Amino acid sequence: MEKKNNNKAIKTTTLNAQVAVSKTECGMDYVQVLPDNPRVGIVESFHGIGYGQMLSNGSFDFIRRTRKRGKPVLKVDYGSLSFCTDGNDRVVFSVPAEMRDDLPKILEKGVTQIIKYLKKKGLSR
Repeated sequence: MEKKNNNKAIKTTTLNAQVAVSKTECGMDYVQVLPDNPRVGIVESFHGIGYGQMLSNGSFDFIRRTRKRGKPVLKVDYGSLSFCTDGNDRVVFSVPAEMRDDLPKILEKGVTQIIKYLKKKGLSR
């Protein structure tokens, strides 16, 4: 069944299934949906973070959170540049603790490479 909402198609798949909820050793809930008639390809698989809600009557829904961070457009030594869907641009550096003494040199080199990239693409003055 497809519904139209703001010019976007929403695909809904209904399954007859059992839902198993168990507690893990660390106390977290583990939820499994076990279809009565499992078939490959009945739903599109996904992996993501979101919000799940199980009501006391057994109803369960899950809303997937969209990723705000974009894939890096440029990777430099120990860093990357990303243009994000939330309207922000991110420059991220991750340096091992044993290289902390070299951090100023690493940052200077990485930021210089990012600035050159932005100028080359016409995104900076």
